[in-house]
Amino acid sequence: MGSSSLDFLLNKGIKVIKIFAPEHGFRGNNDAGKELGDDIDNKTKLAIISLYGPKKKPSILDLEDIDILIFDIQDVGVRFYTYLSTLHYVMEACAENNIPLLVMDRPNPHANYVDGPIMQKDCSSFVGLNPVPIVYGMTIGEYAQMINGEKWLKNGIQADLKVIPIKNWKRSAGYTINCKPSPNLPDSISVMLYPSLCLFEGTLVSAGRGTSLPFQCYGHPSLINMPYEFTPISIPGKSKYPKCEGLLCHGENLTNQYDFIKNSSSLNLKWLIKAFKSYKGELPFFNSYFKRLAGTSKLEEEIKADKSEYQIRKGWQTELTNFKNIRQKYLIY
Repeated sequence: MGSSSLDFLLNKGIKVIKIFAPEHGFRGNNDAGKELGDDIDNKTKLAIISLYGPKKKPSILDLEDIDILIFDIQDVGVRFYTYLSTLHYVMEACAENNIPLLVMDRPNPHANYVDGPIMQKDCSSFVGLNPVPIVYGMTIGEYAQMINGEKWLKNGIQADLKVIPIKNWKRSAGYTINCKPSPNLPDSISVMLYPSLCLFEGTLVSAGRGTSLPFQCYGHPSLINMPYEFTPISIPGKSKYPKCEGLLCHGENLTNQYDFIKNSSSLNLKWLIKAFKSYKGELPFFNSYFKRLAGTSKLEEEIKADKSEYQIRKGWQTELTNFKNIRQKYLIY
């Protein structure tokens, strides 16, 4: 639940027992990937139960004395954004403990298209639990309905789920997030580029963490013939110990391509392929994290085999068509 939602409930006299916090913490000001412990909210003095630390799922003890659980988090519509996995485990805990779950729906800035390889079971992790593409084109409420309907929770259990729909919003209208959903997605440009640039997190190339342009540029000291330079630095609360810290990186600044990306209806692989071909370092370009982000080992293999973006994209179309047919059952807007 976001802090503004909590303030609203408290102002209405609703008895809030505790807060559950995903990656980045309840107030969204913790580094990406930083494990968090339980805490107390300074403003409200409510207990905060971390779901991004030793545990990812509320325990029976955590759910004691709770009549209903509210999930209200701004998603960005990309499979490897961990709030989706938090939703999955919250739904599972509620189903196991007979607690109703209320999902406050929010628009998805990537709701207008579906693209990318489907998550394969052997690649699943907290950055991708369910068999969906990188960009799945659903609101968080629609996605929750799909988790329930497809029985993706453990043992096929289903949560007592209620989705509160968005008023006066249509999928065709698009959506620009007017607040940063996490520390390294500070604006709409980074959000729109995120589906394509986050794949660099599974390589040795920086995606701009530790700069003023996170997920708006990419680079590495061993990329050649690149027009843009930057040097990542440690920024506590945003990018502590970023990749390539203190090293001059050569790459591209993509902020001027925002309008193209905003009006696009596909995932962009050209920057990843270009970086791979431009890399002249000694260490492997890809790391073991890449297949978890991609959701398949096939993408790395195809890039190494010098396949074109068109050839790669053609390979996932059949699975995408099947997913779109499943997705259609759960759309609200």
